[in-house]
Amino acid sequence: MSVIADVAFGAAPIAGGVLMGVLAGTIKGPDYRGMIKDDLELLEKIPPEDVELRAALKSSIDVRIADLVVSTERTRQLRDAASSYKGNWRDGVLFFCSVLFTIVWWNVPHDRTNWLVTLIFLIVLSAVLGLYSARGILREFRRSRRNPDQHESRN
Repeated sequence: MSVIADVAFGAAPIAGGVLMGVLAGTIKGPDYRGMIKDDLELLEKIPPEDVELRAALKSSIDVRIADLVVSTERTRQLRDAASSYKGNWRDGVLFFCSVLFTIVWWNVPHDRTNWLVTLIFLIVLSAVLGLYSARGILREFRRSRRNPDQHESRN
């Protein structure tokens, strides 16, 4: 039973990192659309003769709408940039560093509680990074064979 506990305890840092990544993807910001809708309903309930209060609330609504438009555009630009990423030399460096760290980790004393879990994680990470790096290298090689003149003028 203590071996299972040791493996579970050793996997805690990796599991914590995965959990943080999952949470980062699921955390939602404030609901600006709902707040704007509520403010518009509130604006309708303010009497027409209270001009200053209506103008202040209308100004606040306009600012929120402008912020919503800007954030939507920024999100679209980030999504476009992330989906159009084709890889570059940093992928190869990251793969090389992960392989080196895996080799270093192999030489760490094997009696550590998290040694096996971390080694397995590093091997899987190195494999994924290797595939990603190879894909980028093959894509660049194909592109350079198709358009050799354009490839040289880009550098």
